[in-house]
Amino acid sequence: MKLGCHVGMSGSEMFLGSVKEAVSYGADTFMVYTGAPQNTRRKAVGELKIEAGHALMREAGITEFVVHAPYIINLANTVNPETYQLAVEFLAKEMQRTHAMGSQTLVLHPGSHVGAGEDAGIAQIVKGLNEVFAQVPVGDRKVYVALETMAGKGSEIGRSFEELARIYDGVADNSRLKICMDTCHLNDAGYPVREDFDSVLEKFTRYFPLNQIACIHLNDSMNPQGSGKDRHANVGFGEVGFDALCAVTRRPEFANTPMILETPYVPKVGSKTRDLAPYKHEIQMLREGVFRENLIEQIQNEA
Repeated sequence: MKLGCHVGMSGSEMFLGSVKEAVSYGADTFMVYTGAPQNTRRKAVGELKIEAGHALMREAGITEFVVHAPYIINLANTVNPETYQLAVEFLAKEMQRTHAMGSQTLVLHPGSHVGAGEDAGIAQIVKGLNEVFAQVPVGDRKVYVALETMAGKGSEIGRSFEELARIYDGVADNSRLKICMDTCHLNDAGYPVREDFDSVLEKFTRYFPLNQIACIHLNDSMNPQGSGKDRHANVGFGEVGFDALCAVTRRPEFANTPMILETPYVPKVGSKTRDLAPYKHEIQMLREGVFRENLIEQIQNEA
């Protein structure tokens, strides 16, 4: 399995620091933002320590990583033209930065229609992706925009495979699209990840072949199936459960698919300002296939 987690990218080491963090967790893949997910401020590509990061990746045997587009990109917005135009321009730049960093997968939340309705939102996403792909040449290595399966919170687009398929159907060059499957979001959108993941994949393959899944966000959920709330839980401590998530990591269809943990940090005892990354322990637990009920306490005790 390719199992990793979200890591940071900041300070003087930038991407090199991202790789160091992933290696410290025992990960063999990882996911980064190219800058803060809430704004458009970005360091120049030349300042990201990309070559040094790739050298450490080769040393550690890491062959693939994923980039996540920032949350401020909303291609589905028909209400505010400035928001839509920012989304098009910034997504094009993020695709170029993803290529420069050496990744082929840029995960994107499809967007929210902000009250205009699902049909209007999907049409706007299609329009935006067509504009972006027209601006960004494929180049020597294709960067795929991986549309993430969403939980159905508010006016989110992408709460069903059918909605994602409608985006595919409208995009002129949909060979540049992939899917990011999030287990928490699937659960919260009403798919039976815990009880019958086979049926989830069967429904998926009505619209897409399984090789369209570029990566998996492997998250537990704080909320019951169909809640539409999108709150991640630590592995085994939510409504999806350890057994179901562990089974996903062992499916032969996903042997080469990056699986990324985005689970919550653990509060540090006695500190109001610092939380503890759970990823080293969750990765080890999933690889061993044995759930640790005392995982949170173990993380806190080792801090």
